[in-house]
Formats: sequence, C-alpha cells, structure tokens
Amino acid sequence: MTPRPSMTAPSDDVAFRAYAAAFLAANATKRVDLGEVPAYVPREVGVDFQSRLFNAGLAGLTVPGVYGGAGLTNHHLEIFNEEAVEYWLPTGLYTITIGMCVPVLLEHGTETQRLTHVPRMLQGEEIWCQMFSEPGAGSDVAGLTTRAVRDGDEFVVDGQKVWTSAAHYATFGMCVLRTDPTLAKHQGLSMVIMPLDAVGIDVRPLVLMTGDHAFNEVFFAGVRIPVANLVGGLNDGWRCALSMLANERVALGASGNSLVSGRSDVLIQSAQAAGVNNDPVLRQELADVYIIEEVLRFVGLRVRAALESGRAPGPEGSIAKLMGSRLVTKAAAVGIAIAGPRGLACLPDDHATLTVRKGFLHAPSMSIAGGTTEIQRNIIGERVLGLP
Repeated sequence: MTPRPSMTAPSDDVAFRAYAAAFLAANATKRVDLGEVPAYVPREVGVDFQSRLFNAGLAGLTVPGVYGGAGLTNHHLEIFNEEAVEYWLPTGLYTITIGMCVPVLLEHGTETQRLTHVPRMLQGEEIWCQMFSEPGAGSDVAGLTTRAVRDGDEFVVDGQKVWTSAAHYATFGMCVLRTDPTLAKHQGLSMVIMPLDAVGIDVRPLVLMTGDHAFNEVFFAGVRIPVANLVGGLNDGWRCALSMLANERVALGASGNSLVSGRSDVLIQSAQAAGVNNDPVLRQELADVYIIEEVLRFVGLRVRAALESGRAPGPEGSIAKLMGSRLVTKAAAVGIAIAGPRGLACLPDDHATLTVRKGFLHAPSMSIAGGTTEIQRNIIGERVLGLP
C-alpha cells in the first residue's frame, strides 16, 4: 500500500506560513537552544523527523500528490525555508534521498519506479545513497569502470564505489555502471536502482578524523539486480548522472535549510556570549558570512524559479555549490576565532565549542564533495562566462 500523508498543508500563503511555523515550533529545536550540533544525524532521529514531516504534509512540497508529495510550489518551499532557518532540522540523512534521488526518479524513472519508491522516500521509510565515485573516477565520473553485464533479465555487477555517503544506512542506491565498454566513456554508462541488501554487496566504513562515520566504500561481487531497475535507458546513464549532479549542487549549496544555512545567526550569538561582538575585525567577518548566506538565498530563489518553469538546474547549481563551500569554510574559521584557545582544546561537556571544532575539521570536505571547487569554476567559466 502506497503511504499517504495524514494531513494536508494549506495552499494559501499566509495559512501555509502559519502552519509551517506551528509544525516547527512543536517538532524542531532552535539552533541556539541545541548546544552541540551533531555533524551527522543518528538514523533513528532522522527517520522519526522525516516521518513527522511527511504525515504533516510538509515532505516533498513540490512533489506531485500522486507520489506522496504536497503538490505545492517552489514559493511554498521558500516560505518553509524562511520559517525553518532558525531551527536545526535533522534532515541531513535525506539530503541525497529527497534532494537528489527523488528529482532523478521523477524526471527519468518509470511510472512503476516512481509509484513504488518516491512516497516511501518522502515518508522516510527508504534512505537512498548516490553511487558514482570510484578509486579511479572522482571528478571524472565518466571514467568509472564498475561493470554491469546483462544475463537474461538481470545485470551482474562487479566493481567498487568509494566515498559513498550513508551507504551504511541506505536501503537503495542510485548507481552508475559501465554497461558497454566498447562505447566512448560517456556513452557506455547506465543508471540503475541498487538494493543495498543484495547478495554480494559489502559496505565498509571510512571513518573521518572527527571520529564520525559518514562515508563508505562499497564492493560488488557478482551482484544480481533486475534489468527493470534501469533508470532512463540502456547506455543513457550519463544524461541521468548529469541531472543528479546538477541537483546535488543545488542540494548542497542552495536548498534553504541545507548543509550551509543559518550559520550567521549562530555565530553572532556565539560572539555576543563570548563578549567579542564589538571587535571591528570580527564584525566584518560576521558581515561577510551573512552576505554569503544572502547571496546563496537569492541563488536558491533563482534555481527554484527555473525549476518552476520546467527548466533543469543549470550552472546556477555550480554557483550555489561554490558559494556554499566558501560559506562553510568562512563560517568555520570565524567560529574558531570566536572560540579562541578553546577551539583547540576544550572539555568534553563544552558542546558549543566541540561543535565549532568539528565544523572546522569538516569544512574542507565541502570543497570536494559534490564536485570539487576547481570543477565548479570550470563549469562557471565555460557555461556562464563563455571562456574557452
């Protein structure tokens, strides 16, 4: 049975804002009241919150109702994000599932795939991961070598993926494989839905220097999956992959309550608490963080307006990703400056400083995840500025 929300969010702007605000006040924690912000959300916390979002009719605001979404507009999404900016939402577990995989299924999946998976993704029952990068194919995704050989109604998969976020939680993965090695590297790829419980899959953790476990390497040894799991067409995986990469940059950089939002308010309050908020140099740094946040917000509006008109995310996604990486790095450095020596050594119960320190250690990864800063600058230079 396809899951459906228990409640319906109102479509009137004023009523929707009040409805969203009431939900957040009852179900979410304000950032300033949180103490230590978890770098990675425990699975049970993320699943529970996503289920509450879904039942309130607030998951998948722009997803059509037939697939379990609210069937509203990007304007409603912006209203929700405006109300949510002061809250910490434990939705990071679903950034890939809802921000990247749902749009790809809606655009390229079969009707059966959409009806089977999208409602369960929005409800939080299914967690998905992106399975692109390999040891020899990072920014050059098209250079991947993990093979899928057809055997009747199945593909047999052998190879390895790496830096796979949330694979240890995931039920499915959106996986790009090489299905025809005789074609040019961009042409011999196919995208499939990969069940993570399939026989022959081995998920191994990659532990970060913060001690967190977010990434994994995944090995495939004779894994069999149905040909019906093909997304798009056979050897049409590059087109699907480009769609996912564009949505990834939007999700990481300009998705409202994303990985990069709401940092300036927290930093300002931290500076006030530390008694350094009148330092002129620090005030300028805080202003810079706020300005970058506002730039990202406007880029997000531009991206959502494009989506509203039926246009796929373009170079704006790269601008958002580039600015998002800059914001995370800048905010982390300002946070350490506010913390002072405590940013290097603090007591285990100093949750606020521990959060700052983890953020500082995590920040450099944002210049790599979702496409490196260099790749984003190349895209902007070629597609926006018209450089050779």
